[in-house]
Amino acid sequence: MSDTRWVPPVRGDTRTVGVIGWPVRHSLSPVIHNAAFAALELPWIYVPLPVATGQVGAALDGLRALGFAGANVTMPHKGEVAELVADLSDDARRLGAVNTIVVGSEALSGHNTDAPGFERLLERDAGFDPAGRTALVFGAGGAARACALALARGRLARLLVAARDPARVDVEPTLEGLDTQVDLVPFARAGDVPVDIVVNATPLGSLGESLPLPELGPESMVVDLLYRPATTPLLTTARAAGAKAFGGLGLLLHQAALSFELWTGRKAPMPVMSAAALAALAEPVTGGGPSAEA
Repeated sequence: MSDTRWVPPVRGDTRTVGVIGWPVRHSLSPVIHNAAFAALELPWIYVPLPVATGQVGAALDGLRALGFAGANVTMPHKGEVAELVADLSDDARRLGAVNTIVVGSEALSGHNTDAPGFERLLERDAGFDPAGRTALVFGAGGAARACALALARGRLARLLVAARDPARVDVEPTLEGLDTQVDLVPFARAGDVPVDIVVNATPLGSLGESLPLPELGPESMVVDLLYRPATTPLLTTARAAGAKAFGGLGLLLHQAALSFELWTGRKAPMPVMSAAALAALAEPVTGGGPSAEA
């Protein structure tokens, strides 16, 4: 399809999915998923679902009542949805967060595609094997824990977590049963320990902020979960040092593809989804903050 903003015709058999969040005005998910539905000629449509604080329970009831096939969940509702949905996948339970809902015949089920999405990014896009390596993750929120889970499942040897508020760091329940050593490091001293991979799961960099980085080189791997702006100070520094560097669009696409597959049972058309996202990102955005939907 040449027009990545194509909207499918709405018919009597159209299946509906969407994204629950507040706000959702600048979400790339409708563009990505509608392009995928068009490419596979599926009678599906994806819509934004702005849900204010205090209305999440009613919104979940509404999914079933209105015949939705499912929904994505973005900030700030991922944790609350995990508390309200009884049937959780192992990842959703570990992370205490749901980013994908499937509306079944009897009940809603909650899933989290962020960790397997990050695993796909590492394997398919970066060719990075975390086994036996050391990682530094900036941040302690849901995205940071999802990346930590993916790395630990890949047999990461040591995880360093740097957060501006150390009281927020609680990754042990997420990594239960996994062998990765976890150490909390002061944010300002995060660059003191050599690591193999750096992940930024904070908003820092969206306004030109820098991070306290360890020495980087051609063997280093860097992932900044921000996708606006496309080039952050972290990515600029990493590329100047010869490191492999990836922005947040890859994770957004991989977690979206996993949601798509949960809903439709079809393999997601990643090239189409990527092209749609890149076209949307090329358009000017007004009134939005840093973007990292994953």
